[in-house]
Amino acid sequence: MINNFKKINKGGGFTLVETLVAISVFSFAVLGLMSVLSNGITDIGYAKKKTVAVYLAQEGVEYIRNMRDNYIFFGGNPGWNNFKAQLASCNAGSECGFSTTNPIVVNSCTSNPSVCKIYLNNGDYNTNSSGNDSGFSRKIWMEVIESSREVKIFSQVSWTQGSGTYKIILSENLFNWTE
Repeated sequence: MINNFKKINKGGGFTLVETLVAISVFSFAVLGLMSVLSNGITDIGYAKKKTVAVYLAQEGVEYIRNMRDNYIFFGGNPGWNNFKAQLASCNAGSECGFSTTNPIVVNSCTSNPSVCKIYLNNGDYNTNSSGNDSGFSRKIWMEVIESSREVKIFSQVSWTQGSGTYKIILSENLFNWTE
């Protein structure tokens, strides 16, 4: 009798269990990588918005410095006092916004919150509501230093991202350098 059934040793094949374990390990590795990439993209978005917020806050200080200089150069003898009078109602708890027009117009954010919004139009940020809401708002306020020749200007930019609200506050002391 001839045995036609010979045992053939295939040697290197995978069983079903080994295949399922390999797929599971690969899936967890891909999920971990996707999680890291997702967090990286979120962090890049936050860094971008924070950088823009710092620039917008610095721009707020620069506008107020420009306003001071215009009052001193072109506002006559009491230019410094007129400058301080324009910002007198802008203090902590009663912040103001301003137009980026010339001359700069300062308005209360409390009575008109849209004054403090910043809009984006063709890559340019502005405060005159031309363009789309950028998601940023800027508030400024002044604190009078004991000396009548010095004020401290604050510029705060805030934005909402994800489930949180973030803000950047910059300050600078301005002096009456004419006297």
